[in-house]
Amino acid sequence: MTGDRPYGPGRGRLRERLETIRTRSQKSTSWRSMTEYVARLVNREGFVPVKAKLSPEDIRFLASARDDVIAFCEMGVRLVDMHQPRDAGGISSDPHSPIRRCRACMWRWPCPTFLAVEEAVDRPPGS
Repeated sequence: MTGDRPYGPGRGRLRERLETIRTRSQKSTSWRSMTEYVARLVNREGFVPVKAKLSPEDIRFLASARDDVIAFCEMGVRLVDMHQPRDAGGISSDPHSPIRRCRACMWRWPCPTFLAVEEAVDRPPGS
């Protein structure tokens, strides 16, 4: 099996986009340490009059950061919607805790996809 066929069309394109976003993010400068300082500079009009030196990588990252974050959120929501538990229908020794499987991939619940999304979403900022 070659190309995208075993995993569906667009897998290569999606992987490439994710890698591009990750690379762009890693090359850009984190503003996390400046946020407390910058928050105190908000003027009466609700803006921060800041002059900053930005690298070309920072500018490229900031140009599409909002759209990239929205796309990731939509992807995460779709994955969570697809990967949900369901009763596996088998006989269980504990009727109050039946064996459950994922509706999408049929792995035992919680499935690896759900765990990966959960881990990414629950990761503390800056880690």
